[in-house]
Amino acid sequence: MKQIPLQLSKLDYSMLQQCMHCGMCLPVCPTFDATKLERHSPRGRIALMRAITDGRLGLSRAFAEEMYFCLGCLACESACPAGVDYGAMFEASRCDVESSRVLATRKRDLARWLALQILFTHPRMLRLAGHLLRHYRNSLLPKALHQLRLTRWFPSWVREFEPFCPELSLFFSDQLIKEQETPKIKKYRVGMLTGCVQDLLYAQVNRDTVDILLVHNCEVLTPRRQSCCGSLHAHNGNLKISRTLARRNIKAMERLAGSLDSLDAIISNAGGCGSHLKHYDELLKDDPAFRDRAKQWSEKLKDVSEWLKQIGIKRLPSGGEPKLVTYHESCHLCHGQKVSAAPRELLCAISDLTLIEMKESTWCCGSAGIYNLTQPEMAASLLQRKLLHLESTKATVVASANPGCTIQLEIGLRKSGRTLRVTHPVSLYAEAYRKGLNPENA
Repeated sequence: MKQIPLQLSKLDYSMLQQCMHCGMCLPVCPTFDATKLERHSPRGRIALMRAITDGRLGLSRAFAEEMYFCLGCLACESACPAGVDYGAMFEASRCDVESSRVLATRKRDLARWLALQILFTHPRMLRLAGHLLRHYRNSLLPKALHQLRLTRWFPSWVREFEPFCPELSLFFSDQLIKEQETPKIKKYRVGMLTGCVQDLLYAQVNRDTVDILLVHNCEVLTPRRQSCCGSLHAHNGNLKISRTLARRNIKAMERLAGSLDSLDAIISNAGGCGSHLKHYDELLKDDPAFRDRAKQWSEKLKDVSEWLKQIGIKRLPSGGEPKLVTYHESCHLCHGQKVSAAPRELLCAISDLTLIEMKESTWCCGSAGIYNLTQPEMAASLLQRKLLHLESTKATVVASANPGCTIQLEIGLRKSGRTLRVTHPVSLYAEAYRKGLNPENA
């Protein structure tokens, strides 16, 4: 008798039955669009999941590779008329893939151990790695390695990305943001999540976020040494560590705030992280000690643009340099969190900014966590498609509300020699606000 996978079998079986095979997901699925193969579509993958759960198929290497060929972009959920929770099935399937070890190799096990169990589980280790990488980038060593052609010994993905990787932040978020910052007029009290990739590469976005919240009369509490949200672990088949990190973040926020009850909202400014953070209630539903706390957390979790729209975005007066801006939608912000209008409203509140809509703005850029490393060909194809649409807008700035997307777009633009600036909507708003305070700097 074939063993039924643990995580898929834990799901309510009706979830697997909910797909009507109507095909509404097919036109929005990037992998199906590229290959036109049914197994590369959401409904095809759900059929495989159900066959494995029923015991009609074994959990094979082919199934495992199919689960990792999926971007997990959740565009299928937005298109689905039946409300299928593809994300939950997707994460359960990847968890079972890892439990089965059908993809296991020494190299893969080492990479997963280093990333999932060391770097992205221990904030100090991640920051240490950031410090070392920053010093490496600022030294003469990279130039020497290239001149001596020693880079040929690097893994292929390192050789490809190393010349185009973004610069690390000069300071981490804890150095830029106090634990508690209070505006002159206090109407709201919010918790601030700084993330891990955002903290390493785009810490200024976190500072900009806090500044905007202060402008909108929010007292901001930012716990020190926050943990990774756990999305990277959940999307790569390690729900156990993801739950551990969720508990850490809840406790960290409770320690600083006193209780979650005292907060009007918990703010995330990273689309991918926010989507996972909003599902802590589902992640910890079987934990008696955290079930109610996780439910409260999820109810309060807001993307920064979503929260600002809720309390009323202040329109900024004219005074800055006119900008032509287009907006790339983070998959997990628009499909996972269903937040699409709010970032646009934030951009349109800047008087000197003209927003130009981009074709296929909700189409994945190919980043998808670490998809650009594990599936480089498909990721490169999606990135090229996105860059062509960016170019057609004639914009000089592209706004992106997710660090993974920002990295992917920056790498693509550098490779192609384009000069578009990629930045977060909150950074554009914060810059315009500061210029309004100091017209001579406009």
